[in-house]
Order: sequence, then structure tokens, then C-alpha cells
Amino acid sequence: MKKVLLVEDSLTESEKMTRYLEQGGYSVYEVRSGEEAQLRLKQQKPDLILLDLILPGQSGFEFCRKLKADPTTKAIPVVICSTKNTDVDKTWGTMSGADAYLIKPVNENTLLQTVSKFIR
Repeated sequence: MKKVLLVEDSLTESEKMTRYLEQGGYSVYEVRSGEEAQLRLKQQKPDLILLDLILPGQSGFEFCRKLKADPTTKAIPVVICSTKNTDVDKTWGTMSGADAYLIKPVNENTLLQTVSKFIR
């Protein structure tokens, strides 16, 4: 089963996206911050990371840059999933190394199509 690391501090959003992903056949590991995600990545490498931007501690942009700069995690696809919906935010997402950018509230079909595009 393909693994997705979900970095999302909102319990409501996390539960919803986890349900969508599990129904789509993915195994989901939830964490609430970039710091928790870094600890989880030392234990297990996911096939994809779904990343919120507004997190406690470091921002999702900062965490994404760290992931893409680290040789052990740079090949893992990162999909930003955020309420931040401006062109500037999307540009920052791309500049930070994100592979895709989804707007919340995320549609189930859009989420699953995007994830399947990066996980085969």
C-alpha cells in the first residue's frame, strides 16, 4: 500500500483528507507540524507528502524547502494543500519546490487525481 504523510494542524481537515485517501487505497500517517514530520521521516519514508502552509513553528514553505534540499527526501513529491489562494502563494509554493498546489477545502476527486499523478 502506498504511504502518504499528511502534515496538517487542523483536525477537521486532517480527518477529511485521511478519509478520502484511505478510501482511495492509500495508507496515511498524520502529523501536526513540520517538526513532527521531520521525526516521522527519520522512521519511515512516504511515497508522497501532503503539506499545509500554515503550521505551528516553521511554515509549510520553509519545511518544503528543507525537504527539497535534503538528499534523503528531495525525491519525495510534495503537494501543498492550503487555504492560501493567491498567485503569490502558488509562486512561493513552486519556488519552495512543491510539485503541486491544491486549495482547501479540497475536493475528493481532485485530491485523489493529484496524488495518483505522483504515486504510481
